[in-house]
Amino acid sequence: MSSPTQVKADRAVEDVKKTTISYAFDWGKSPLPPTLLATLLTALHFRPFQPLPMLFPPVLLFSTYLNLHNFTIDSAGLTAAWSGLYLIMARRRSVGGASMGARLGQRFGARGLTRGAAMGLAGLNLVGCGITYGLGRRREEEKRVE
Repeated sequence: MSSPTQVKADRAVEDVKKTTISYAFDWGKSPLPPTLLATLLTALHFRPFQPLPMLFPPVLLFSTYLNLHNFTIDSAGLTAAWSGLYLIMARRRSVGGASMGARLGQRFGARGLTRGAAMGLAGLNLVGCGITYGLGRRREEEKRVE
């Protein structure tokens, strides 16, 4: 017969807290992050139409498609690579303006906040999906496909 303290200890072992790496791994396995990034990029670059940044949403949506068809490791690699490319491209753009007030208005307006959210999400995708791609095991995917 177990004592009440032993039962509590057993429950504590079962309720193990997740590590940061496991959160990043779960982020990379999810099909939602590339879809959200594609949505933000479309909102930013569709009007006025900018051809180079608009190459990213179809690739990110294809990554979601791969993820939904049980190619999570490959999808994570594709998402990490294209999110990193977007970060490089978006970082090159400067928020110009004549005065400090104009620059603050551009940074904290609706467009600036959307740009910041897109860059933040791209950074999260780069880290989370990169960890998933780097630490993922393809043997599990191959068993599901066969």
